[in-house]
Amino acid sequence: MASLKEMRNRIGSVKATQKITKAMQMVAAAKLKRAQEQAENARPYASRMASVIANLAAGVSGDGAPKLLAGTGADQRHLIVVATADKGLAGGFSSNVIRAARDRINSLIAAGKDVRVIAVGRKSRDQLTRVFGDKVVRTFELSEHKTLGLPAAQPIAELIATSFEDGEADVVTLFYSQFKSVIAQVPTAKQLIPAVVEGDSAPIDLNGAVYEYEPSEEDILETLLPRNLTTQILAALYENQAGFFGAQMAAMDNATRNAGDLINSLTLQFNRKRQAQITTELIEIIAGAEAL
Repeated sequence: MASLKEMRNRIGSVKATQKITKAMQMVAAAKLKRAQEQAENARPYASRMASVIANLAAGVSGDGAPKLLAGTGADQRHLIVVATADKGLAGGFSSNVIRAARDRINSLIAAGKDVRVIAVGRKSRDQLTRVFGDKVVRTFELSEHKTLGLPAAQPIAELIATSFEDGEADVVTLFYSQFKSVIAQVPTAKQLIPAVVEGDSAPIDLNGAVYEYEPSEEDILETLLPRNLTTQILAALYENQAGFFGAQMAAMDNATRNAGDLINSLTLQFNRKRQAQITTELIEIIAGAEAL
């Protein structure tokens, strides 16, 4: 059994850890507010752009449709983009996204598809490289940027567009964590290429009006679709950032409470051992006095 000094040192160590987890919880809570605002502000923009694309795409069909919208017509080469956090101490935040992406990758490989992976964030880089090896063709670290913004999303979008144009991908899917609340982050898969119109991004109601575009719808889409690619990635990164701080705040809150429970348990053991030691010393003193 540990001595009183060892138990006292352990209690002090747990108290120091509790201070750290409490500080990290407060920092995550402070950063969460701004990250949540960024995620919520990005949603209407991304949704509106998707609606504009849906409106333009309604007038485009056949061979005139841009490739980013129509795709290559094949389904053999898949590019999977997995966006997670650079840091840990956030519970299962990154692991949940990686697990969803890993299941999709394994199912595609089992179906005989050619799969390539882009890892965004250190956590996805470390885990996916260990599991899939050379299928990870490129990695990005978000911590290289002082603030999360367009400079972080643009290189990812350019690499995706280049891979598609070079014939290295027929379908591009982005995996990220959608922020619902502080305690709810949902791993989400979004198909980027061919571009799809989501359920909440219906074409704009023109009230029966007919618009003639100059330049044509095809030319507008050729310019707009690459920008939409960057927009969707940036919105996903904002969702990821808000989800990470929410998950970290919840994880550090749990860690702080667990440390408090452990301190109480150790203090109780310490007091019992000290009381037993004092009782033993008193018995020894009384026994010695009686012997004299």
